[in-house]
Amino acid sequence: MCDSSFGADMHEDFAAIVTYLLKNRKFEVAKKSLTSIVNIVLIEAKDLPDAPANGNSGLYCKFKLGGESHKSKQVHKAKPIWRERFNIHLYDDSSLEVNVWHKTKQKNFMGRCVIDLSQLEKEKTHDLWQELECGFGSVHLLVTLSGSERCLPVDNVLTLTNGLHHEPPQEEKFQWYRLDNWSEVGQLTVTVHGARGLTALNISGNVNAYCVLELDNSRIQTHTVRGTSEHNWNKNFNFSVNDITSALDITLYDESIIQSMKGETIGKVSIPLLRIMNNEKRWYALKDRSKKHSARGNCPRILLEMSLVWNPVKASMRVLSPKETRYIQKPPKFDIPLIYSNLIFIKNIFKFFQNGNEHYKRVFEWENQEKSICALLGWLIFWYFFRMWMTPLLLTLPFAHYWLTQRNNNVPVPLYQIADEEYQEEEQETKDDKTIKSRINELQDLTITIKTAIDYVVSLLERIKNLVNFSVPYLSYLVIITLIGLTIALYLIPVNYLFMALGTYKFTRKFLNPTRVPNNDLLDFISRVPDDEKMKQWRELKVPEPNCNSSDPAKSR
Repeated sequence: MCDSSFGADMHEDFAAIVTYLLKNRKFEVAKKSLTSIVNIVLIEAKDLPDAPANGNSGLYCKFKLGGESHKSKQVHKAKPIWRERFNIHLYDDSSLEVNVWHKTKQKNFMGRCVIDLSQLEKEKTHDLWQELECGFGSVHLLVTLSGSERCLPVDNVLTLTNGLHHEPPQEEKFQWYRLDNWSEVGQLTVTVHGARGLTALNISGNVNAYCVLELDNSRIQTHTVRGTSEHNWNKNFNFSVNDITSALDITLYDESIIQSMKGETIGKVSIPLLRIMNNEKRWYALKDRSKKHSARGNCPRILLEMSLVWNPVKASMRVLSPKETRYIQKPPKFDIPLIYSNLIFIKNIFKFFQNGNEHYKRVFEWENQEKSICALLGWLIFWYFFRMWMTPLLLTLPFAHYWLTQRNNNVPVPLYQIADEEYQEEEQETKDDKTIKSRINELQDLTITIKTAIDYVVSLLERIKNLVNFSVPYLSYLVIITLIGLTIALYLIPVNYLFMALGTYKFTRKFLNPTRVPNNDLLDFISRVPDDEKMKQWRELKVPEPNCNSSDPAKSR
């Protein structure tokens, strides 16, 4: 009985808070008839007029749409780059006013521009360079009009089975022979049907959810569905694809006041464009903000249907140009688990080369005669038939290995499933019962191993540098004479025969000198060259002049 009365009191308190906020002028936006949500990304400015630079100065922009205004952060005028995002509610007034100010001891007006939002296509990101009126220069903006419906009543929401029809993009525009617009390699159509299993993060128990779709710098937002646990948006969106290797990022938010201030997300999912199956209607599991674990809720998921058409010729040329920079990015964090995993990866790389070098030396030492004979015959046959045009073909051998390995498997496993299994195995390993002391010892051993390997590589590079700059003239002249002799040999003898002779020499050294120690000739020669630390130890100090007064004890007395 007490619990029910306590719950009723909490519900009444929550209703009172909502009523108070709706009455407050600051939240007047909640009661108006919303036309759309304007998402603005302020990127940069250029060619601005000079302003007096006395004292600390800052350049900032001020946006005004109707009765709502926003102010950007201050940046230095020498490099006016903001990369800042704003969300403004669009009502009856569609004129977006942008004012640029330069603040020193007093404010200096730099210019303004007015954007007529009614002329911009909705549900599309527009890349704009706006010339400033009453001044000089221009401002770079990304403007998107989306979320055209603020709230849909639960009774009027379409069910997933009766949703709108998914319309795939036209394939004729992106045929391989259509090379008219190189900046656009394809088009993506996404139908967001709905979501299930979302967790309520507010007191009322309902999730006021909306969905944000991002592809590179394009960003589109759905309307908010309120008062239900089964969210149905049933919206179609079109994206221009500039890079076929990009991924579509989908994020679900709760529009409640408390969660909006926290910036919490309900769930996320990233879908690479090359993994999209056209016209396939399927559920995608939502992840948490790290995009590694499942989001909170009862199997949270979102129902999507996507279609992608793209020009393979333009897409292939596009991957050779710089990747588009995302203007809005979160600052990097100090991630200890990521650092630990990167150290393990580097350690494994060093171990791989170390083990490869050991196997390489064992083949030349005839520890396994069958393997050494096969290696010698393979070496001779390869260099006898090798031609320079075969070099690119040799680089395809690693790809052929993995391709044949996957084809020989009875059941093909998707790449994302392999990644999930590997991640689950790593996660299971990290959950072993290890004490803090043992983990610290492992990290210490790992750090020492990597430090030793890095020191070896740095020392090797320093020795090569000192070999070139004649720190030991005898060794430098010896290298010069050897290179000149090798040049003459390459001019007179075909390179195939030289490599065949080199392989024969390597394999027969064990028979010529059975007591020899396995070694690497090139590394042994470089080891004779001192590194920078050794050069500091070899540096001679100036002999001090003897002090005559101190050398004669009688005179000193």
